[in-house]
Amino acid sequence: MLPFLGRGGLSSQKKGFGGKNKMTERRTARRYDLSLPVVIRVPVDKEITSRTGKTRDISTRGVYFTIDQDPGTGAELDITLTLPAEVTRGSEVFIRAIGKVVRVDNRSENSSTRVGVAAVIERYEIIRTESPTH
Repeated sequence: MLPFLGRGGLSSQKKGFGGKNKMTERRTARRYDLSLPVVIRVPVDKEITSRTGKTRDISTRGVYFTIDQDPGTGAELDITLTLPAEVTRGSEVFIRAIGKVVRVDNRSENSSTRVGVAAVIERYEIIRTESPTH
């Protein structure tokens, strides 16, 4: 199994001076910093629009990616991630996930306006491509 598709760790608390809690980590699945190509399909007025972007990080329960248009908080998403052979140490692998937008961050990157999108993953499947035979 790919390490970032396994089950994550537990929530943790960090203690500041005097034993006071500084921050509580609410994530229950480990996040991996991965910049991967992603295709997002969003239903808009009974039509499916497709957008491409890049992930910033991913876990079994969520993904953060950047795209050129705001899908809107609460939007249902059909997400396809491509894991290149270098990452999987074998053949290219696709992850097809169904999720929902939980947060949209307006960002500016290199004079182009892109939005950062945090989405919860409700379910996913791994689609492996066959290794070429020699």
